[in-house]
This record gives sequence, C-alpha cells and structure tokens, in this order.
Amino acid sequence: MKIKKILVSQPKPETDKSPYLDFAKKYNIQILFRPFIHVEDVSAQEFREQKISILDHTAIMFTSRTAIDHFFRMCKDLRIVMPAEMKYLCISESTAFYLQKYVQYRKRKIVFANGKFDDLVEISKKYIKEKILVPLSDIHKAEIPEKLTAANFDYTKAIFYRTVSSDLSDVNIKDYDILVFFSPAGIASLKKNFPDFKQENTYIGAFGATTGKAVVDAGLRLDIPAPTLKCPSMTSALEDFVKKLK
Repeated sequence: MKIKKILVSQPKPETDKSPYLDFAKKYNIQILFRPFIHVEDVSAQEFREQKISILDHTAIMFTSRTAIDHFFRMCKDLRIVMPAEMKYLCISESTAFYLQKYVQYRKRKIVFANGKFDDLVEISKKYIKEKILVPLSDIHKAEIPEKLTAANFDYTKAIFYRTVSSDLSDVNIKDYDILVFFSPAGIASLKKNFPDFKQENTYIGAFGATTGKAVVDAGLRLDIPAPTLKCPSMTSALEDFVKKLK
C-alpha cells in the first residue's frame, strides 16, 4: 500500500524548516496538520473555587509555555503581582526564556531542566523546602504529581486551563492513510469526533508511551510507535514505516 496522505494532529509548523515537510517532499506525501485538541481558559471564579492562594507559594514550576501564558493571565485577572523573590522552575531552557514575556529574566531566580520531567525533579531538589505551585491543564501527565509526591516536594497542583476536543466535522478521516497522535487527549478527540471510526487499513502512529497506551486502550491498533532506539522522533518513525511498505 502506497502512503499518499497523512494527518498529523498538531498545528502546522510556523516555518518551512520542518522535518515533516522534508519527509513529505522526499516521499511525495501530502500532510495535513490539524490540532485535535485545544486549550480553553479557566475563569478567575473557577480558579477561586479550587481554594488555592498563588502568593502562599514561593516557587512556580512550569512544564510548558501554555502553562506560563495561563498562569500570568490568571494573575492579571486576580490582580496579583509576582514578588521579586519568587522562584521559577522550568522544564526546558526555551520555556525559561519564554518567561521574559512576563518577567524581567535577570532579576528572577530561574532554573531549567533539559526538557525531561525527571531532570526537572532532580534539579528542583535544591528547592525542596520551597512551597511549589504547579500550573496544569485538567488533563495532564500522571507522572507530574506522582513524581513530585515520591520526591517529597511540598507542592500544590492547580488547574489553570482545560484541554478540550476540537471540532473536526470538516475532516474526512478515511481520506488519510496514517493518523499521527501526540497525547491521550488526541485519541479521545478522535473517538468523540468520529464515534463510528473503524481503523481497518488506516495506520496509526503515536508519540510517547502514554499516547501509545491510549491507542490500545481505545481498541485501536498501534502501527507506528515512537520514540524507539531506532527512531527517536515521530518523523523518523514515519519514514522507517513508509520504507518498509515499499
């Protein structure tokens, strides 16, 4: 079976320098980028119902840029100004630099990991005595609270935004030879938008163990898992799969 069309459940790359676009050109494959999920605000009133005081905390742990945006949106809505001594613990260097959108980078205590949550836990251990606030979506990785609890951090998990299924009513899902997913929420959106979807000859790729598990739990067949030792990225996994079909 020749692969002609792939649906990638992510936003379209902002530039032409994308491994997906290089892959599509190399194999003459059409790729549609279409987010299966999006985030929505949690209102100030809804946040108050969680009975969490932001300024009771001495450090904020950010696992994404989206969390940063919604955290400072909420601070603005609640008329809260971050004290100069507040510490920021970030999942990656790019996430840390993104903080400059909201705070003066040099005047704050900011540390960052290498993009992996295990590393963030490890570098944050020197702040074990801090009271840490962790802004999250209502749908988030279970490892975040589990690993913070296991490491004996004094932390508060707070919901600042929601992850919801996008409307995909204009998409003909059977037009695509491969569907690519990056989160369990994306699989939930597939089931919600296409309740009668039968996989049959459609191949499914999933990035991350939790996403792969969600595919199987949904009664679907996982054809292209990533990352693997051979294929560390989703694009390399797709290329390896396409080569085998030739």
